[in-house]
Amino acid sequence: MTEHAHDHAPGPLADASVRRAGPNDAAAVGLVQEAVWAETYAPRVPEHIAAQFTSAGFASVWRRSLASPPPGVWTLLVACAREQVVGYAAVGPSQDRDGEATTGSLMEIGVHPKGRRSGHGSRLLNAAADILREAGATDLTAWLPADAEATRAFFDQANLHPDGAYRDRGVAEDVTVREIRVAASLEPPSDPSRP
Repeated sequence: MTEHAHDHAPGPLADASVRRAGPNDAAAVGLVQEAVWAETYAPRVPEHIAAQFTSAGFASVWRRSLASPPPGVWTLLVACAREQVVGYAAVGPSQDRDGEATTGSLMEIGVHPKGRRSGHGSRLLNAAADILREAGATDLTAWLPADAEATRAFFDQANLHPDGAYRDRGVAEDVTVREIRVAASLEPPSDPSRP
């Protein structure tokens, strides 16, 4: 038998992570959200509305929300590549009229276009589901533009599927974007071998 030398030292540390955001993350989240919204909503709204999607405006809203969060399970998560924020996800209880007390909502999720295809979106979605599950949620919903095929494919791969609900989201006076809702159960699948 031939012996082969193996280095048993630990491998490289992960350079991708998800954590809860703090007030100091607001500016970075604003930058990511500006890039995401420029791609997602700017093509769907008039130019003068899209011009209002600024990192400073988004950061201001996040800063206030993080400094004084609403009551309940409202959480902003950030995805990091090393120390740099490259994505974000906001979760909380469902605000939908037909939402149950055990329905959690993914209010926002986005990964900077330059940070995609690296698992950040999946890590954010999994962390969001964990937070909601720990808070007692049994279902997860999210809204997305009806024609956002890449976002829909992402959710589809994560087993969030359209549940038939739709809305026309007002983004400005006389400007709406049609959105569809996707949903998934947060409960573990039942074990068919158990009675």
